[in-house]
Amino acid sequence: MTATTPLGTTGMEISRIGFGAWAAGGSDWKFGWGPQDDADSVATILALVERGVNWIDTAPAYGVGHSEVVVGKALAQLPEADRPLVFTKVGLVWTDTEDLAGSPRKVMRAEYVRRDVEASLRRLGVDRIDLLQVHWPGDGALAVPDGDDPLAERWATPLAEYWQTMADLKREGLVRAIGLSNHDLAQLAEAEAIAHVETLQPPFSLLQRDAVPELAWCADHGTGTIVYQPLHSGLLTGAFSRERAEALPAGDWRRGAPDFTTDLDRNLALVDALRPIADGHGTTVSSVAIAWALSVRGVTGAIVGARRPEQLHDWIDATSVELSTADLDAIAAAIEATGAGSGPARP
Repeated sequence: MTATTPLGTTGMEISRIGFGAWAAGGSDWKFGWGPQDDADSVATILALVERGVNWIDTAPAYGVGHSEVVVGKALAQLPEADRPLVFTKVGLVWTDTEDLAGSPRKVMRAEYVRRDVEASLRRLGVDRIDLLQVHWPGDGALAVPDGDDPLAERWATPLAEYWQTMADLKREGLVRAIGLSNHDLAQLAEAEAIAHVETLQPPFSLLQRDAVPELAWCADHGTGTIVYQPLHSGLLTGAFSRERAEALPAGDWRRGAPDFTTDLDRNLALVDALRPIADGHGTTVSSVAIAWALSVRGVTGAIVGARRPEQLHDWIDATSVELSTADLDAIAAAIEATGAGSGPARP
């Protein structure tokens, strides 16, 4: 994988697949993927870099900083000239770090953003973050029972305020580019009036197709997009079954997700429809699913996760798979026939 493409107007050239370090955060937090060996995560990153993947997407929320620590360990093993670009996020805060089974709050107060950026720089072992993204739009008010804490009240922060903070961080040189994740059309337009939205990270896969309007907006405004979960948390790999879903470990967030429980049968039916297309290209179901996402207008790159180096072989050639009109028609027909997922069948 050597071909790269411009990431919007950031000046960065990225491989069309990047590594998603969500699972590297390990378990013991609400959205963990179950136990994960740090050595396996580091080895996976090094193997990806060797294959030409030149960017990593992580976040302080993944394992409450642990994913960034693991990414930092991998970066430290590479010569500076060979290090991949590092994309991370800001805006999720746990109110009680001893109760990580709860959901974090979406806090974008400037003082929290700056604190978290400094912490990310330390964990990653870098002087500048290549791309800093707002993880989610800001949350509501949150009271912390500590009268001595000057930040005892964390209030919802208007988008105009937090996007200005992001622009300030770029101007100060702490980050190279700024972007949004999980923001909708109206929020994109509001942010663009303040400072250019250089990137967007929406969820997008054969099972979650709702971001088509946002992707079109990005294509029209010179905004790069890196879509997450193109394999839909493993469902689109071709390796899932009801037995495997029921055997997921207790620390894996997917155990209770509708896509892996009540909606599983229709999702697996769509996966089965991808198998003859994969066979026709001499590739895997995973590669077909990723190639489909990359074929949609507005998509610059796709974030793909892996837990061990050997898993890379299942999708590393996805960028070389060119789906024909007949392939896309067959996929659209399968989406309509199974009723799997949401969003337009033919973006």
